[in-house]
This record gives sequence, structure tokens and C-alpha cells, in this order.
Amino acid sequence: MTPPVIAVFAGGTSAESEVSAGSGAACAKALARHLPTRLFRIVSDALPAGYDPSLHVVFSTLHGTFGEDGGMQRLLDAAGGAYAGCDAASSALTMDKQLTKQRVSAAGVAVADGIAFDAAAKPSPAEVARRLGRDVVLKPNGEGSSVGLRMVGDEEGLREALGAITSGRWIAERRVIGREVSVGILGGRALGIVEIKPNSGVFDYASKYTKGASEYTAPAPVGDALAGRLGSAAEKAFRACACRDYARIDFMISEAGDPFLLEINTLPGMKETSLLPMCAQCAGLDFTALVREMVSPAVERFRLRSNSRRP
Repeated sequence: MTPPVIAVFAGGTSAESEVSAGSGAACAKALARHLPTRLFRIVSDALPAGYDPSLHVVFSTLHGTFGEDGGMQRLLDAAGGAYAGCDAASSALTMDKQLTKQRVSAAGVAVADGIAFDAAAKPSPAEVARRLGRDVVLKPNGEGSSVGLRMVGDEEGLREALGAITSGRWIAERRVIGREVSVGILGGRALGIVEIKPNSGVFDYASKYTKGASEYTAPAPVGDALAGRLGSAAEKAFRACACRDYARIDFMISEAGDPFLLEINTLPGMKETSLLPMCAQCAGLDFTALVREMVSPAVERFRLRSNSRRP
């Protein structure tokens, strides 16, 4: 069988398109060291011209809506194509923060108390404060990379933040005060743990993508017992949401030392200095080795599918 060409999808139409472009360029460069590779810049919510499911295995670096929420995955499934990462159903589930919390909570992974609501039916500031306290995180239910994230610490701040919400579905969560960490998952197993220290105190979009705005410690100094708890919780969450191949799972560690899941990122940032590559480095995998491991299950699925089609 002729080896497939790895089609790296980058860009897209979401608010994270430029971040995705950087991820795609880095991954394409690394994959091309050992595998035939082609970089596709995605400019619409459609499969790109030149994509051929009989030739290509897709390695998507599309972040946010359409790329990470199952939209592109559904198109690839309909075309009969092989691709790395979560399938359409798991991608859609994990992009929905409230559904993710319900699924992982049922599997025994702790999550912060919260209220999900539509912009047209917002809870009152008094209700939010009564149910969650005054230290609250507000975030869109279906965006990635902390787009729209806002933290408030009193009822007046709640009133202002809720008043600014005019559309979409949102979540208000009790804020967990403590340390933020990220756990990489590869092949269903936890990699290393990275601690995140935003200079602003909030790991929002600017803190993620502004150079020097956050500090990272890899591996995180959490001790063996807590590292084991975090790895186990990450693997449980990955299985509970029927994830596939890889993901990055973020947690807050409370002041009491208990981990609470924040979200599951099925197509996380993939520059060499991004969090998942840092987690992999903790486990002894350099960037090139990581991306090859990430795409290898999809190459095998391509091979099996190609063989099954032969007369």
C-alpha cells in the first residue's frame, strides 16, 4: 500500500484561526521530517479543494467552532476519510462545557458547581450569588481558548458581567481558588503535568497567546500523590467522553489540594511551546515524536479501511 499523505488542516473560520495557523505550520514542519505531508489552509466551513480521502490522512489543528466542535469531523466522516483525534460525536460533546461536566461528573471526576443558561433567560445576580457565592467565573458554553472568559468577585461585578451577555449559551461557575494545571493525554494515557501561572491571575485568551503573559512549570511541582490523582482523573474524563487518540485536560487544584476539571481540549494548541507538547516533554517525547504518535492511529485506520475496500 502506498503510504498516505498527512493533510494538516490549519486556519479555519473561528476566533482562533490565527492560533490554528501557527499550530498547523509547526505540525506540518515536524511531520514532513518523516512522512509525506501537505499543509491545507482552511478558509471556509468545508473540506478544502485538493483533499482526497483515498490519499490523505487528516491531522487537524483547527481550534474552536467548526474545527473542534465536530463540524469538520462530520464532513470527513461523510467523505469516508481517516483523521487523527476525536470523532464527531466526542468532539461535539467536549466542546459543550456543560455536557462535558455532566459526563465526567458521572464518572467520578470533580467539577465546580455551576449554572448553565441562555442569554435570553439569564439568572439574576442575586440568584447566582446565592447559589455559587460571589467569586464566579462566567464563560461561553461552546468556545475554546478561554474566549469570553470573565471572573467577578462581587454582586456588582456579576450585574455588570451578566448585563454584557447578549447572545449564546453561557455558564456561571463557582470559582475554584488555587493552582491551574494541564494534563496531556496520548493514546488514552496521561503524559506529564504542566502548571500555569498567568501574570494577570486569570488564564484568559490574552494570557494564553501574549508572549510573556504567563509562566509555565514543566513538570508541575505537585508531588507524586497529587500527580497520580490528576493523571487518573484526566484518563477517566477522556474515557467518559469517548475521546480518541489524544487531548489536553485542564484542572484547577483547590487550596485544599483537590483537583476540579475545567475542560477537555480535543484539538489543543500545537506549537512547540504549547501546553500539550510541554506535557509530552515531561514524558520524554520531543515535538516531532509527539506529532508522529498523535497521527499514527489514524494512519492505521486508513490502512485498515484501504485493505477492507480491496476486492
